[in-house]
Formats: sequence, structure tokens, C-alpha cells
Amino acid sequence: MIVTVQGKPAYAYTGSKPFDASLPTAVFIHGAEHDHSVWALQSRYFAHHGFGVLAVDLPGHRRSAGPALVSIAALADWLAALLDAVGVTRAFVAGHSMGSLIALDFAGRYPQRATHLALLATALPMTVSDALLDAALNREPEAIGMVNQWSHSTLAAKPSCPGPGFWLHGMNQRLMEHVSASGEPHLFHTDFTACHTYADGHARAAQVRCATRLIVGRRDAMTPPRAAKALADALAQAGTPVDTVTLDAGHALMTEQPDATLDALYGFASRPPHEAR
Repeated sequence: MIVTVQGKPAYAYTGSKPFDASLPTAVFIHGAEHDHSVWALQSRYFAHHGFGVLAVDLPGHRRSAGPALVSIAALADWLAALLDAVGVTRAFVAGHSMGSLIALDFAGRYPQRATHLALLATALPMTVSDALLDAALNREPEAIGMVNQWSHSTLAAKPSCPGPGFWLHGMNQRLMEHVSASGEPHLFHTDFTACHTYADGHARAAQVRCATRLIVGRRDAMTPPRAAKALADALAQAGTPVDTVTLDAGHALMTEQPDATLDALYGFASRPPHEAR
């Protein structure tokens, strides 16, 4: 589905069903140098089980027009404008990696618009090493290879996703290459810089008013479980109901543990907001 957001065309995958704003809405936000397709299984299931789905391509990524936005706050504002454009007041919001910061910022600055918040493979702060920032700026193929290597905890998930014969590393490598080829120069560096410079996480956590679930990978080399503890503590100190689900996976939770990720998301999102609290 193409909608006009802030004057530019934006794409949201609706799970192969027409979007229905009268249903509870589930929003899925991808991470750096990715697009909506990382949520393929989870978004489709939600769409066929009672939700209107918006799995977005962020500005400048694949089917959404650029330029790419350079800050997490600007991306959160873009998300609010997207919901306005489709006539949605409140939504369950899930974000992966960079997307988790966008989801957090959105839920903090627009607390009445988030019914539930799911943060996957998250960290606070989400700093990026100098070596990776330099590679993303000057040697993007090298940066893609580095991230692809660090995102997976195994050569092949058991059972493999979505079935025998699918190679997780190859799928992710080609996706990032496609996003890079279709986007503006230095897109990976733009995304990473937005994560690296985001300094409002604790302030936004204090403003979140909906139940929050952190979903982390036990073997995540990019945002290890300990990196999410500061965020969990900040949410708890603000009185936000928060829990953490740990999966036997690396950073690529949605492909290494697709069913477990879906269970952690759908069971949480399906609770009435007052029960989720």
C-alpha cells in the first residue's frame, strides 16, 4: 500500500490483506539498511488474525521515497504522520534494532498513540563502533558483510526459515545489497549515525505509558541482552509495565527464531491494553 506521508509516497506492507483501520493496528519498523520484508512471517500472521498491518519501508528505503531521515526523532514523527495518513489513532508498535529506537521515541513523545510497545534486539545507548561507521561511509559492501556476519548466531537455523533450502546469511546479504542499490548514497551510514547519535532514550522511556516487551537474542553480538538492561531499568523506574523475553538467537531474531518471535509478539499485542499492563 502506498500512502502520502509528509508530501512523499511511503510504502507499507499490509500482510496481503487490504488495510482496515477499524481493526486494531500493528506497526512493524525495520532496522538499518533493511525494509518491511524482515517481518514477512510476523506481519502476515497478524494480518490474518485480527489486525490491520503496516509493515513500513522507512523513508529512502526500497519503496518509500527519500531522502532518508537523519534522526530517530524525525523518523518517529514520520511514523505519527503515517498513522494520521491512514486514519489510525492508536497502534501496537514493534521495532527491530534501529526500528526499536524509533518505536521507543514514538511511544515516548506520543504516549496516547501506542497501545503496546515491543522492542526487539534493542540497546540503550545504541552506539556504533568507529570501524563500522567508517566502513558504512567509505566501504559499504564491507559494512554489509560485517553486519551480516554479526547478525546471525548460526549458519543455518533449526529448522531453517522459512523452510529447507533457505540460506539466512544469503537472504540478509542480498536484502541489504538491494536496499543499498535502490537508495541514496551512504544510506547505511545515515541509518547508523541516527542510532549512534540518539541521546533521548532515557527521557523517552520515562514518558512511555503503555506496557512494553523487550525481545532479545541470547547470542546477539550486535545488541547483546546486557545492552537492553539500561532500557528495561529506565522503563521500570518510570512505572511502565515491562518484561523481557530472551530467545536462543542472534540479532536476526525474526528469521533465526521466526515462530518464537511471532509468539512473543502476538500473545503480547493481543492482550487488552489494561491487561497488558
